Amino acid sequence: MKSFSNRFGYQEVAEAEISIREDAPEGFRGFLVQLAYDNGFDPNKLRDLTCRVLRVRPDPNNWSMYPNIDNEVRELIDNCKWYKVYDLYERLLEVMSFNTYDYDIDAVEIEINEYLVENGIGWKVVEGLFEFRGPDSFEKIVKSSQKIEEESGHLTASKELHEAIRDLSRRPSPDNTGAIQHAMASLECVAREIVGDPKSNLGHIMKRVDNLIPPPLDDAVVKAWGYASENGRHIREGREPTEAEAELIVGLCASVGNYLVRKSA
Repeated sequence: MKSFSNRFGYQEVAEAEISIREDAPEGFRGFLVQLAYDNGFDPNKLRDLTCRVLRVRPDPNNWSMYPNIDNEVRELIDNCKWYKVYDLYERLLEVMSFNTYDYDIDAVEIEINEYLVENGIGWKVVEGLFEFRGPDSFEKIVKSSQKIEEESGHLTASKELHEAIRDLSRRPSPDNTGAIQHAMASLECVAREIVGDPKSNLGHIMKRVDNLIPPPLDDAVVKAWGYASENGRHIREGREPTEAEAELIVGLCASVGNYLVRKSA
């Protein structure tokens, strides 16, 4: 049943500035337990799942669900490595996905994502798996671009954009060069299809085709393409792009690709 705030439109997710990626705060760990209980898991079932993921033996001396097994589960989750908490969430979602008649998996993912947004955690759940999450403005333009590219038949471009997000999601270190390369490849795919030139690179297309992007914005795109060539395809020794730079290029390519598709429609 929907809550009062949802039914009457008071439920607004207030976005906190992203400050957490390589951590699982205490509240996020506790939220996992409550989420599982709210969706029909009891301490026994949650302990089985937790012990399997963490590869530890259940305490044979704990028999009663409350407080013994419940406390055991909470201690295991509170004391495990931060990335194991995300493993536990994904395993929980996987179990739920095998029993779709018992769980509303979409609603569960929404609830997790709302928690992540409200608490400044830079991840999101997409089809049961965690992916990189940027600020709300970044998320909206990337999601919009992927959707319009797919609907317009630019499937390769949409796939390249998805690969860019996967590269940003990689840990312990994001693949910033890969993200830049895939994002620019996405934009290049769109430009090639629109002008009917499947072989030229984006730099050549921008120089040859007038008003593909209105000036002086076209200069910015050409310079971004040059930056991507140096830092995504032919990276120089000692010049590793930062995550912020990679995020900037991904967002820029998504925005320009979105514009080109809409313009050609």
